[in-house]
Amino acid sequence: MSKPTLLVTRPLPQPMVDALGQFGEVQIVDLTADTIPAGDIIVTTPLDPIKGEVLAKLPKSVRLIANIGIGVDHVDLSAARELGIAVSNTPVVTEDTADLAMALLLATCRKLSASERYLRADDWVSGMGQTGIRVHGKTLGIIGMGAIGQALARRAQGFGMEIIYTNRSPNPDAEAALGARFCETKEQLLAEADIVSLNCDLNPNTRHIIDAEALSQMKPGAVLINAGRGPLVDEAALIKALESGHLGGAGLDVYEFEPQVSPGLTAFDNVTLLAHIGSATQECRADMARRVCVNIAAFIQQGAPQDCCN
Repeated sequence: MSKPTLLVTRPLPQPMVDALGQFGEVQIVDLTADTIPAGDIIVTTPLDPIKGEVLAKLPKSVRLIANIGIGVDHVDLSAARELGIAVSNTPVVTEDTADLAMALLLATCRKLSASERYLRADDWVSGMGQTGIRVHGKTLGIIGMGAIGQALARRAQGFGMEIIYTNRSPNPDAEAALGARFCETKEQLLAEADIVSLNCDLNPNTRHIIDAEALSQMKPGAVLINAGRGPLVDEAALIKALESGHLGGAGLDVYEFEPQVSPGLTAFDNVTLLAHIGSATQECRADMARRVCVNIAAFIQQGAPQDCCN
């Protein structure tokens, strides 16, 4: 392949643009435009859906969609495969995302953001009055015991938490390493867990895995943590569960209608809201940049990316 043209779906930090430039010309494109200029490789992020009409109007010369991030639910993988387009991701975010999930769990249970908010507003009494929920010794229910779920469980061990989980199938290795217990059903996990963390993929089977019925099955006062994908949760149902007082709190790094946040969520002191920063450390973002370059180099040199998803 001669030097390819790389079509980038949003502005990126200059060091990453410079790194991509080693492979060929880099152009920023608008996927919502009527036409997309000629190019060979799409470099994209989870914020840029590539499905349906967008996928259909990609130049015929495109043969790789290189995603910066681990999740690829924003790309129609089967349709891309039928068009002869490979899709890659950057599976180097496990530890940083698990750090963030644990921080979100702690911040939500102890109402740290609310206390800080009041303190910044010069309201010491209200800040001091934020009574949270104990974390150590509680039961953590993990939905999705993949790499990030296991990394979160390792962190929770340090707080003496009991780990239970659901997964497509039992993970004996994780059970042996983490002392985790497999729940045959989601309903069993929701009934037992004091804190529920969503760490599963987003797909048609997991969309709204936490809906009104699931929320009603959680223990009164339980806490929900989502550092996975926003549409795993029905946010309208979540707001109702918070308004009723059934839930003890929620910590969210991702949103159903991202980047929009359902307005009702901002009204609660027992809700911690972050702006999809699971991988947002300098080190992790550098790792992601290197990995997307590895995938592009492998595609150019060998015809297939290292981390092919389809």
